[in-house]
Amino acid sequence: MSTFRWANGANPLSIDPQFILPEDKRPFLFEVAPMDSIPVIDMAMNEGILIEKIVKASEEYGFFQIINHGVSEELCRGMLDAIAAFIQLPPEEKALFTGNETKDGRVFSYFLKDENAPSKKISLWSEIFSHFWHPYTDNFIRVLPINPLEYREVSGKFAKEIGVVMDRLLLILSRGLGLKEDFLHTRLGKNPTYRAQANYYPPCPDPEMTLGLAVHTDILLLTLVLSSKVQGLQVIKDEKWLSVETLPNAFVINIGDQLQVISNGKYKSVHHRTVTNKFQTRVSIAMFYGPDEDAIVGPAEELVDDDHPPLYRNYRFAEFMEEFYQQKGLRRRVKEHFELPQ
Repeated sequence: MSTFRWANGANPLSIDPQFILPEDKRPFLFEVAPMDSIPVIDMAMNEGILIEKIVKASEEYGFFQIINHGVSEELCRGMLDAIAAFIQLPPEEKALFTGNETKDGRVFSYFLKDENAPSKKISLWSEIFSHFWHPYTDNFIRVLPINPLEYREVSGKFAKEIGVVMDRLLLILSRGLGLKEDFLHTRLGKNPTYRAQANYYPPCPDPEMTLGLAVHTDILLLTLVLSSKVQGLQVIKDEKWLSVETLPNAFVINIGDQLQVISNGKYKSVHHRTVTNKFQTRVSIAMFYGPDEDAIVGPAEELVDDDHPPLYRNYRFAEFMEEFYQQKGLRRRVKEHFELPQ
């Protein structure tokens, strides 16, 4: 990230003003609940108990971690190593992936708008590599970096394994709603959205002045996150921030906006953020799964009755994305745009 001031190639000596958030947007880390975290669920347990635990976590937290998910530790470590190797390349070697927002693979950094000066953009303390993925074909790897050499190979293997995990989670979440096992798959449409986001957070000299990722909810249906051992993800619950513990070879799962809408509010898509630290680099990859742009999204008819009126109107997913882009740089509240009066 060329805007950092580096000392002898080491950590930056000070935080550049362009990264300093307004006071009301800063992460006051002393407010984080020290002992609480999101549920940890063993995917090897009895199926009936497993469904109960995932449903409860999805209703109460919108987040949970899974262990014994079937993806090897070696593959997970290889994926994170490949991300770090790519992001650490000189800017000229990443130039193919910078700039154009329509590119299949793109390196960029998020920003927030200053509400007191709308033309001012405040950069966040992270570098992002976003690209497509697919669980059933490796055609997507043609747009991925050829340096490091292993990025394409490990991404293809990782995507296939994550597809298996995602399929099982969608089956469980469908059953947890009292619906057919293939319900959520069917609602996604013929060409679901698959997007991967690799996140790189270098050490920051003043973590309370900026954020790695701003407060947000995930806009698709379901997200699976693999991260390095360095903590940073925080989730809001009962108006308190919870720091998500990093567990060996675990995936963080979170409910996205589309699943909250389809479940008519039963499953929760909650606000979360990523904070930085002074001493260690954090690397993660989020695998997003969502509807076809032409899919019609709305509360499942089976979940709506006189006692449970629809909380949202139906919409094309492409319409949701139009609203998402209109709120760029703000603390997005996109699903709220589609709420029905109660």
